[in-house]
Amino acid sequence: MADEQHRSDLHEPDHTAVRVALWRALHVQADAPPHVLEDEVGLNLADPGQNWRERGDMTMPGVSGVRASMVARARFVEDLVAERADAGVAQYVILGAGLDTFAQRRPEFGSRLSVFEVDQPGMQAWKRQRLEEIGYDVPSWLTFVPVDFEAGDSWWERLTAAGFDPQKPTVVASTGVSMYLTPEANAATLCQAAALAPGSVFATTFLLPLDMLDPEQRRVQEFSMRGAAASGTPFVSLYSPDEMQQAALEAGFAKAVHVSPDDLSARYFADRHDGLRLPRAEQFLVAEVQSVVGV
Repeated sequence: MADEQHRSDLHEPDHTAVRVALWRALHVQADAPPHVLEDEVGLNLADPGQNWRERGDMTMPGVSGVRASMVARARFVEDLVAERADAGVAQYVILGAGLDTFAQRRPEFGSRLSVFEVDQPGMQAWKRQRLEEIGYDVPSWLTFVPVDFEAGDSWWERLTAAGFDPQKPTVVASTGVSMYLTPEANAATLCQAAALAPGSVFATTFLLPLDMLDPEQRRVQEFSMRGAAASGTPFVSLYSPDEMQQAALEAGFAKAVHVSPDDLSARYFADRHDGLRLPRAEQFLVAEVQSVVGV
């Protein structure tokens, strides 16, 4: 009874984090191999029940493109982390980690780094307990960094207090986050990341304004925006690629590269015959504190 009460006191993940985990699992279960990313650990964490594949957010129009975006962005970041680890990066920070499962799926890379997951305290307590329940230990190289964003906590201060070394080159990933933050908060995050050690890189996704989308993709994004607003997490910041690159350069990055869905499709989906492709809505920015020779 005490354990049940303790679990009920924890903050379960928000609907967005669960949706992302389920879309990643749906790619494995519904799409033909080869899979861009194989991740059913998040599904086990979320434990959504037997009929989860019948949920509206799993069957909505355009959902195949959405799940393609989810697996492509995760694979891109993990490939970037692996590449930068070979170039000497020592730390990996995941902002808004949610149900990210890199540490559980990629220990061969994670164990070469200090990995920090940043998220809300209640969410992290819930995740830690769920990992234990499904049989995963928290390795010594993984640190949970609880940050109460709603109370105005500084993720940077919490991160350094948790053992992060700002003098070591780092990959910081922030995927599926920028649209929920104000432009001012996004600018502050960019400025903080631009102050990292030389050789560091900041990878973030952003959503295009609706008027930059074709009618079908605009309908899909409007559906997502309505769902996010109904869940209490509305989209508040949308950017064109030029705007995002300019924001990164103004924050102090030496280099800011726009990675489009076409770029990701060419990398991960070129040989597929099932028509699975990325929509245009979500784009990537990869910003470097200082260019790394040979990378």
